[in-house]
Amino acid sequence: MLQVLGSAWALLLGLMLLMVGNGIQGTLLGVRGQLEGFSTFEMSIVMSAYFVGFLGGSRLAPEMIRRVGHVRVFAALGSFISAVLILYPTYAAPWAWTVERVIIGFCFSGVYVTAESWLNNAASNENRGKALSLYMIVQMVGIVAAQGLLLVADPGGFVLFVIPSVLVSIAFAPILLSISPTPAFESTKPMSLKELYGISPLSCVGVFLLGGAFSAQFGMAAVYGAEAGFTLPQISLFIALFYVGATVAQYPLGWLSDRMDRRVLIMGVAAIGAVGALVGALLGGFFGMILVAAVVVGGMSNPLYSLLISYANDFIGPEDMAAASGGMIFLNGLGAISGPLIAGWMMEIFGPSGFWVFIAVLLAAMAVYAAYRMTQRPAPSVEDTTSYAPVSMSASPVAVEAAQEWAQEQAEEAQHPAE
Repeated sequence: MLQVLGSAWALLLGLMLLMVGNGIQGTLLGVRGQLEGFSTFEMSIVMSAYFVGFLGGSRLAPEMIRRVGHVRVFAALGSFISAVLILYPTYAAPWAWTVERVIIGFCFSGVYVTAESWLNNAASNENRGKALSLYMIVQMVGIVAAQGLLLVADPGGFVLFVIPSVLVSIAFAPILLSISPTPAFESTKPMSLKELYGISPLSCVGVFLLGGAFSAQFGMAAVYGAEAGFTLPQISLFIALFYVGATVAQYPLGWLSDRMDRRVLIMGVAAIGAVGALVGALLGGFFGMILVAAVVVGGMSNPLYSLLISYANDFIGPEDMAAASGGMIFLNGLGAISGPLIAGWMMEIFGPSGFWVFIAVLLAAMAVYAAYRMTQRPAPSVEDTTSYAPVSMSASPVAVEAAQEWAQEQAEEAQHPAE
C-alpha cells in the first residue's frame, strides 16, 4: 500500500481534490435551490442532468483522448469544470443550472477516464488491487470532506462556489506536473445489452436499479434535507454518513463475497438497505434515526455495485470483461438519469419521505429479483468465481476494466498457486 502511495501520491491527491469539488457542488446546489425557490421537480431535473452528461462523457471521452491525448483532454475539461462552478451563482435559473450540470457531468466523467487510465498504467499486476482500494478510499474521503466545507460560508453567497472552483484548479497542478505520458488509449466496443442480459440477468437488472438509488442519494439527498427542514450542519452530516457507511461496509462485504453464493449476499444486502430506507421514511421526524438510515443505506447500496460486477464476472471470460464493463456502465447510467426525476416526483407526492420510499422500492425490487434468479440456475462453485474488487459507482470504464482484470488474476492465482 505504501509503495502505491509513494508512486502515485500526486495523482491520488489531485483526485481527492476533484472529489471534494464534485461532492460540494451537488450538495450545495440542493441547498441553494431551496433558497432560490426552485420546486422539487425543477431540482430533480437539475440533478438528473449531471448523469446525462456523465453518461455521455464515459462514451465520448475515450475518443477524445485518442485524438488529442490525455494531457490536453484533462486540462481542457478541468478548465470547464472550474468555470461552471463559478457560473452557478451568477444566474440562478433551473434551465441554466440544467445546462451547466450536463456540462460538468460530461467533464467530470472525462476527467475520471483520463485520471484512472494514468493510475492503471502506474500500477503493476502485483499492486493493482491496492491501487484500486486507495482510489476508492480517496474518493470517499474527498466526498466526506466536501460536506464539511459547506459549513465555512453562507450557501446563499458566492464563497462556497468559489472554493470548489479553486480546489479543482489546484487539483490539476500535482497531476499534470508529475505524471508521465501514458500509452495509446484503447477502448472496447460494449457488448450488446441483449447478450449481456443473457449472461447475467441479475447483474443487468441490479446495476440499472442501483443507478437510480445511487443518483437519488448523490443528487437528491440535499434537496430532501432542505425540504425536511434540516439545518446546514445537519445536511452536511447526513450526506457524509452515506459515504462513511459505504467505506466501512465495502471490505467486510467483499470478504463475504468471495466465500458464499453472491446471489444470497446481493439479496441480503439489498434487503437490509431497503429496511434502512423504510426506517428513514417512517421515522423521519427523528434526526438520529435519519442518520442511522443514511449509514445503513449508504453502507449497503454502494458495495452492491461491486458485488453485481463481480457476479457478472463469474460468467464472463477474461477476453469479454472489457466489453461487458461498457454495457454495465451504460445500464447504470440509464438508471442514474431516471433516479432524481422519479425521486423528485415521489417527493412531490409523499413529501420529503418520498426520497426514502423511492430508494426502498428499488432496493426491495433488487432483493426480490435476486431471490427469483436463485430459482433459475445453480450458483457457480465458490472455487470457480472471480475475486471481489471494490469499484465506485462514479468510476469510469477504465477503473471497472482494471478491477475486473485484477479480480480474474487473483482468482487464477488462488486456483493455481505458484509452486
